[in-house]
Amino acid sequence: MRVSYGEIGPQRPVVEPDLEPSWLTGGWAALARQWVEEAVEAGLPEPNAMVLGTVDSDGHPCTRTVLCKGLSEDGVLFFTNYESDKGHQLAAVPYASVTFTWIPLAHQVTLRGPVERTSVDVTTEYWNSRPRGSRLGAWASQQSRPVASRADLESRLVEAGQRFSVDGEVPVPPHWGGFRIRPESVEFWQGRPNRMHNRIRSRLVDGAWTVERLQP
Repeated sequence: MRVSYGEIGPQRPVVEPDLEPSWLTGGWAALARQWVEEAVEAGLPEPNAMVLGTVDSDGHPCTRTVLCKGLSEDGVLFFTNYESDKGHQLAAVPYASVTFTWIPLAHQVTLRGPVERTSVDVTTEYWNSRPRGSRLGAWASQQSRPVASRADLESRLVEAGQRFSVDGEVPVPPHWGGFRIRPESVEFWQGRPNRMHNRIRSRLVDGAWTVERLQP
């Protein structure tokens, strides 16, 4: 059976002005945040979801979706179990790529750069904003390791709940925290008909940000 797929790009009249290099005159972060906010306003599911790319010990690419928890001139922030596959991979090769894709808006942003762990204060501040169940889940799950069954996984969550009283504090696990990607390349993609998409890339070169248009 042959399956035909449509091309990514607007299937409706284009009402947004064409993306121009001048939009990045003040830096990349303002436009990136604006596009996230537009995705939120449009009611798109998980508007802060991004695909995180790392490499394993064999140099092979690995991708998964994580949630962005901070986006500013300082970089892109997300949190995870440091003992997970991505945690080990980023410890070995502290460089990553993330891509936000909002297909209904025909917007995409890709950021690449070195990665560093966040401070304890940054991790603790975010940890305290998480629902109690999510905090218990971080204690219960040995992320990326095999588990015999769903029942075994759920029993670990019950055990975590019993470990910390109902009203008791759930501290940050020692193996859990944040990563910040400090971009040295940021590309904005804006879908257009006939595959004549707009691509604008900003790169950090010798301490200064350059801006250039790329062919689609």
